[in-house]
Amino acid sequence: MELKLTGIRKHFGEKEVLRGCGFTFQQGKIYGLLGRNGAGKTTLFNCLTDEVPPDGGTRRALAPDDVGYVFATPILPDFLTGYEFVRFYMDVNAARIRDGRSADDYFDMVQIDREDRHKLIKGYSHGMKNKVQMLCFLIARPPVILLDEPLSALDGVIKESIKDRIKTIAKEY
Repeated sequence: MELKLTGIRKHFGEKEVLRGCGFTFQQGKIYGLLGRNGAGKTTLFNCLTDEVPPDGGTRRALAPDDVGYVFATPILPDFLTGYEFVRFYMDVNAARIRDGRSADDYFDMVQIDREDRHKLIKGYSHGMKNKVQMLCFLIARPPVILLDEPLSALDGVIKESIKDRIKTIAKEY
């Protein structure tokens, strides 16, 4: 599977944020978008997932099941515990789960302590919320994974572990 972008454009009022963006993303490879704050990285991701419609250009439309999107600012249900959310996510995506791991196995991957798993998400740090977001794509393994500054709030130890796990998943595709 390929995700091909050609001539993607986006304006917000008079401000041109994206001008003729083009690239071909191939399944099983890992890509990073680098740029200054305000350069349009998040806007491009939002155009790819139809959160924000582009003003021009072409791209293959992505179905919701095609994309795992890890937001820079985590969007999670604060009224659930981390464990409740991950179990719910696993139940919703049961048909896509191929590896037979338990919720605790996934929490172990990103090094969330057992007692923290049963605390409300609203009490989690930004870094812990990012870890829970990461669990979603580790569980569902969508063909396209978009990471919007996912490692910025994670501690140095877990960054290396998650990078290694992402590389392993890419090889499995």
